[in-house]
Amino acid sequence: MANTDNTNTGPREAPVARKCSYKEFMSCQPLNFKGMEGAAGLICWFEQTELVFLCSNCTEDCKVKFSTGTLTEEDLSWWNSFAQPIGIEKAYKITWSEFKTLLIKKYCPRTEVKKMEDEFYNLTVKGHDLKTYVRRF
Repeated sequence: MANTDNTNTGPREAPVARKCSYKEFMSCQPLNFKGMEGAAGLICWFEQTELVFLCSNCTEDCKVKFSTGTLTEEDLSWWNSFAQPIGIEKAYKITWSEFKTLLIKKYCPRTEVKKMEDEFYNLTVKGHDLKTYVRRF
């Protein structure tokens, strides 16, 4: 039975968001990014990483630090060459948006984006295979 004697008339406190740990972030199994996947691979990595941010309650100040833990091979070398001259702590202080912009500049050259645009503009449905068309789109 519900308590109908509602004597607690004070304001309710909102629960305090708990900062996620790197272990919690990694337990959501974020994708690794090598830097060889091209523009489409980078976009997929952004989308999946942002989903992991949501699932793990990753705070804004940890997004770059945690996501760089998923970089491998060419992309890890790129990150290290970016972070080393300014110091790792300063590098971690850039925003997720700034980090995405850096990656886009590095891995989405205009020629590749143009190639993808051309492919998109010329994409056609063959027969009734709409699922394949939508997947490719």
